[in-house]
Amino acid sequence: MELLWVLVLSLVSLGVLFLLCKLIGKQQIAQMTAFDYVNSITIGSIAAELATNLEEWQKPLTALVVYGAATAAVSILCCKSMKVRHFVNGTPMILYRNGILYKKNLAKGKLDLNSFLTQCRLAGYFDLSQLETVILEPGGQLSLLPKGSERPATPKDLSLAVEPESLWVSLVLDGQILEENLSTAGYDRQWLDRQLHALDLHSLSQVAYAACNGQGKFFACKAEKDTTWKDFF
Repeated sequence: MELLWVLVLSLVSLGVLFLLCKLIGKQQIAQMTAFDYVNSITIGSIAAELATNLEEWQKPLTALVVYGAATAAVSILCCKSMKVRHFVNGTPMILYRNGILYKKNLAKGKLDLNSFLTQCRLAGYFDLSQLETVILEPGGQLSLLPKGSERPATPKDLSLAVEPESLWVSLVLDGQILEENLSTAGYDRQWLDRQLHALDLHSLSQVAYAACNGQGKFFACKAEKDTTWKDFF
């Protein structure tokens, strides 16, 4: 009976966690503020307590709901108030600009010079003279603005005319035709068959993925069951 009760409480804990995650919203770990990170650890600990506290499960459940509601409330306030947003999330800080390194801002961001240089190198800049400005974002990431002479050339720089970009629409996934997507893209099954046959794909079981974009470009890749290539990684 005790094991059954643990199973029930574990499912309740998972269900509450799922609802809280939906309430709080989508956010990657790299985008978390210090407040979000501490709350996520605390909520996880309370959820574990809820799954194993058979005698007083109401207490961790209440705490879980309170922490989740508080996190959601702070998130809503951050969206509505710039002052709250700056207080909770912090503000971006300039660390480097026009050959000047701002050590005071490095100290505020708890970032030493070696870590700063490492992150610049990871972004592909081994020479600081290539950079115009480096900003420390509230989430801890560095935003790097290269000098105009160091940034990659664009088609506009070269006076080249390029086709407009558009989203690619998935038409076939794992051998299954996505009929709604095919219709939305303005094509039918006959058109899809012609495109696949042109690529020597005569059966849907051969197709792992197929898609098209707004300019009518078509792409498909074959599903290969046998491992014929060595693992290079």
